[in-house]
Amino acid sequence: MESGPAIFAGVVFALFGGGLLGWTVVRVRNREPVAHGVSPVASATLASLAAVITLAAGTWCFTRV
Repeated sequence: MESGPAIFAGVVFALFGGGLLGWTVVRVRNREPVAHGVSPVASATLASLAAVITLAAGTWCFTRV
């Protein structure tokens, strides 16, 4: 019964992190801005870091099941 919330949170973190990482990779490959009005390198780095952190959080949630 207690594993339900951990599974739900893990799925949400994994989907968000994977989607953000995929979107960032596509934007960088097409040489399009990741965020408007911000340095391209800084915005790509920050978005990638946020994606990796959320993927790690999803992995952590799945280890709690």
